[in-house]
Amino acid sequence: MTAPLPTISGLSDLAGRYDAVLSDVWGVIHNGVAAFPEAVEALRRFRMQGGRVVLITNAPRPSGPIVAMLDRLGVPRDAYDGIVSSGDATRVMIARYRGRAIHHVGPATEDDALYEGLDLRRTGPEEAEVVVVTDLDSDDDTPEMYRERARFWLSRKLPMICANPDRVVEHGDQIIYCGGALGDLYAAMGGMVHMAGKPYQPIYEEAFRLAEEAAGHPLDKSRVLAIGDSVRTDATGAAQFGVDLLFITGSIHAAELDAFGKPDPQAIADLIAPSRARTAGYLPRLNW
Repeated sequence: MTAPLPTISGLSDLAGRYDAVLSDVWGVIHNGVAAFPEAVEALRRFRMQGGRVVLITNAPRPSGPIVAMLDRLGVPRDAYDGIVSSGDATRVMIARYRGRAIHHVGPATEDDALYEGLDLRRTGPEEAEVVVVTDLDSDDDTPEMYRERARFWLSRKLPMICANPDRVVEHGDQIIYCGGALGDLYAAMGGMVHMAGKPYQPIYEEAFRLAEEAAGHPLDKSRVLAIGDSVRTDATGAAQFGVDLLFITGSIHAAELDAFGKPDPQAIADLIAPSRARTAGYLPRLNW
């Protein structure tokens, strides 16, 4: 049996042990509709004490538009030092297809910034050389609704670049599917899938570089804390990169963990255990 996790009241209980935080965004700082004021204040307080904060997100857009989105949601820029997104990593991947045809899956215009300046032709799957998935076409969609389309992609042996490895995300009071769920379906069908973002190492390496740049000196990974709400991406990513984890239970795992009722520390530890993350503590919502 996995040892139960330590109980903490807020980030302030851990802050003295860390010089930098790599924080997830969606589900930790906001829910897609509005910012969580206590989470924002926690990051601001950590920075006021000399810590550095880099936001690390699987949002399938370059970091510039994400900053603008955070502004609209009420996340002030003094809550963080930098941001790196899955969209940034995706642009590196799709740049290899300059001058060629791609098939886009996701909202029709929402992710235009992802392709800006890359000289790509967006076409139907009949002409494309690769499928780029930023999200499902609608918040009401499920991955199973794409199975027939995926069979055609597979018949053409099209590789898939998945700009958001998340399977699900909290949106207001709902849990909706993300592009990662479609990537999983395609992989299960035998398709070749390339995932950008968490839990993969390049996005963490860039976030760590930004944290060191903000600090003005090298950082020790033992004094860096990742904050996130997903076992699959945040816990696994923290474990693979070698940093500690503060796990947020009140988002995509809220129901199964009874996050806002009487959560069982043992159940939380057991959920995280397969990731092998070094978990410093857990909170239903990030607060100071």
